[in-house]
Amino acid sequence: MARAGGIWNGPRLMKFRLRAALFLSALSWLPGAVGAAARPAEAPSIIFIMADDLGYGDLGCYGQKVIRTPRLDRMAEEGIRFTQCYAGSTVCAPSRSVLMTGKHTGHTTVRGNFGVGGVKGLGGGKGRVPLRAGDVTIAEVLKEAGYLTGMSGKWGLGEPDTTGHPNAQGFDNWFGFLNQRRAHNHYAGYLWRGREKVVLPGNDGGREEQYTHDLFTGFALDFVRRNHDRRFFLYLPYCVPHSRYQFPPGTHGYGGRGWQKNEMSHAAMISRLDRDVGRLLDLLDELSLSEKTVVFFCSDNGAAERWEGRFDSSGPLRGRKRDLAEGGLRVPMIARWKGTIPADRVSEEPWWFADVLPTFAHLAGERARCPEGLDGIDVWPALAGEQLAQRDRHFYWEFHERGFQQAVRWRNWKAIRAGTGNPLRLHDLDADPGEATDVAGAHPDMVETMRKLMDGSRTESREWPVRR
Repeated sequence: MARAGGIWNGPRLMKFRLRAALFLSALSWLPGAVGAAARPAEAPSIIFIMADDLGYGDLGCYGQKVIRTPRLDRMAEEGIRFTQCYAGSTVCAPSRSVLMTGKHTGHTTVRGNFGVGGVKGLGGGKGRVPLRAGDVTIAEVLKEAGYLTGMSGKWGLGEPDTTGHPNAQGFDNWFGFLNQRRAHNHYAGYLWRGREKVVLPGNDGGREEQYTHDLFTGFALDFVRRNHDRRFFLYLPYCVPHSRYQFPPGTHGYGGRGWQKNEMSHAAMISRLDRDVGRLLDLLDELSLSEKTVVFFCSDNGAAERWEGRFDSSGPLRGRKRDLAEGGLRVPMIARWKGTIPADRVSEEPWWFADVLPTFAHLAGERARCPEGLDGIDVWPALAGEQLAQRDRHFYWEFHERGFQQAVRWRNWKAIRAGTGNPLRLHDLDADPGEATDVAGAHPDMVETMRKLMDGSRTESREWPVRR
């Protein structure tokens, strides 16, 4: 199992073996996770595109009436659109940690943007906790299965010279921001290519000539072109439409409406993102890769601003980023794989970021080994338009800003608690997806069930301690 270059030699190999499950089988490698859909005969290349702070209601196919997103709307027509997919957290770093490790915020290493004892980040703030050497990421699992792995955009899970660096976590090629705070500036002075700092001279001295979003798109297109003849995994965590609301002047196409500058920039950033997803999909068609590549599109958490009355970015949902309400956690999710994923489908099947690693391992075939102890399951049947066999699992989130908070979803029920000793707010999402009415008083037995799920869903963390 040792690979050229010694990537899996010594302690890293021991770590992986100790945490590896049995080889995947087509139908039963993870208990309770299997529906009727068998694994596709040929493992696909995988592209996972993630926007930053894009709201549930910011795309036309999710009800947006003002911002133009024709390519993502077409992607939804060519694939499957999920209405109940959840991010790993309501903010950046922990959501990405859940995505990469398949463990929710009660178990994953990075449970917040800042933790106790973390390193000083490139943005100047202390408390940046990196992924550990013992963490197993999507990139490591797919790399071991023979995939070439690449990433461009915002990482947020490890500074230079830490165990969380992308090259230490399975990515062969990567280009972008290590630090999420530096990623707030879309005209940054430098980026990273591997472990090399790449200065952007067009942004020197406050100039705004090299828009980082465009550079990430360029990396992605080049990565696909150069590697079209082999199986690859491309992770594309874009930084738009996260503020600052910056956009190249004179090109937004939303003038003459009496909008504020930030409103125009927010809409323009989303439309540019939409355009560039389209460019990537067109390239797959050009290279005859669309039937060999599964493409995902989502957001890392809910909308940073609700933009009520203008864009209504949270759609019908309550809350936004930094809330454990649906508006902070529920995100758009579209998947396209021509000829394999059914076209023009809408699915209400609930799933979340913790499911991505085991699902990708399943799709990668029997060479892919999946770590034990994950909180996610293989949701390939849902992607194939079917129901999951495991219908009784629960979803858990914890959040450490503004005091400790927890949320659980089980079946149609959602509970939120601010502090371990405080009462729970309870919602029936089938009857009340906007979480307008707290029904805890009418369902004391369900409140107790949800309380037990909250209490049993986390391990203690030295970086994110909870005072009881």
